[in-house]
Amino acid sequence: MSPKVSQSTGYAPNVQMSAFGYVMAIILVIVLLPMLPILVLAWILWKIFVPEQEHESRFESWRTESGKQPSNAS
Repeated sequence: MSPKVSQSTGYAPNVQMSAFGYVMAIILVIVLLPMLPILVLAWILWKIFVPEQEHESRFESWRTESGKQPSNAS
């Protein structure tokens, strides 16, 4: 009896699963390749029309820029 695809002995590469993975990768490339110009155009338009926002990670900077006083100040 031959081993099933789901049964792996762990001692050798599973040729059936490797072949299945390569076939699925080829199918995905063929399906997604026509979408590439649309994705590139959308990325270019995003970069042109959506401004980058600075990410401020410090609470102290926000507090001083907004005019708020520290809680321990009188």
